[in-house]
Amino acid sequence: MTHVDRTTRLTTLLGAMLMACASAHAADKGKWQSTASLVQSRAAHAVVGTRTGIYALAGTGPDGPVLDVERFDGRKWAVDTKLPGNGLNAPAAAVVGDRIYLIGGFDTTTNVPTAGVFVYDTRTKAWSDAAPLPAPRGGHAATTWNGRIHVIGGGNSQSTIADHSEYDPATNQWRELAPLPRAEGSPALVAFGDALYAIGGRSGSSDYGDVYVYDARKDRWSAGPAIEPRGTAGAVVYCGAIHVFGGESQEKKSSLGDVFRLDADKGEWSRMTPMPSARNFARAVVYRDRVYVVGGSLKAGQSHSSAGSPVVETFVEKCPGD
Repeated sequence: MTHVDRTTRLTTLLGAMLMACASAHAADKGKWQSTASLVQSRAAHAVVGTRTGIYALAGTGPDGPVLDVERFDGRKWAVDTKLPGNGLNAPAAAVVGDRIYLIGGFDTTTNVPTAGVFVYDTRTKAWSDAAPLPAPRGGHAATTWNGRIHVIGGGNSQSTIADHSEYDPATNQWRELAPLPRAEGSPALVAFGDALYAIGGRSGSSDYGDVYVYDARKDRWSAGPAIEPRGTAGAVVYCGAIHVFGGESQEKKSSLGDVFRLDADKGEWSRMTPMPSARNFARAVVYRDRVYVVGGSLKAGQSHSSAGSPVVETFVEKCPGD
């Protein structure tokens, strides 16, 4: 083999190694794939994942309030039940056992808040009522933590609020806990480790990138690592880290496709592979080892009467230990 041949071969091998490294690096940022679309377009909706499927509830579509509740079984979406009442936009939802709690929201396509809590039993497919919220609200966030449901932020009929309410399914009672450091609507909320993380949000024409961390032992919020300002983003805990998806920038007048991952040990956010379809009301859930971002609005500034979209995309990341 000549010196030229050896050089050419080494160059080829080096190029292949660099490409492999680049591919591995890209894989570390996660991959996206389109999957079965919703039956109905919707935004300002709620989405939850259960042991048996993903449920999309409430919100608005091209024809106004969406009453059909859809369930995804891993292959396709189908209507599972009808929502009680005339419809809601910007409610919150959380799961305890086999029950889905649909909490508050704005009436139909208005900005008039409600306090009702509907409970859907996924086994019997029956609806019932739980104790109403302490006060009407919409545009809030909810998550389940240690068997109880926490609800933060949102808005009443006059302004955004900082209220932090906790619901105990065992007693069917609400209680008030330490409010957010600032009133904000449309935040994202996740339970991670021994804390709650409230991420982003907005009030009026202002978007926030603040992250607040709730310590239940002290009933106190503290500042966490900030993120680029956004409201109506989705957030999940996946691969042992908090991930934030999409949202809306009112300043830029655009829906966002950014994806961020929080390294809690370093207290730093890193950018992941962006969403193929930028969306606000980017409702995200984890189901069968991947993240599903379900529905949402492709256009910014649609608020309570968005026509929404049926788009569903999945995100997969190489998790530690895989």
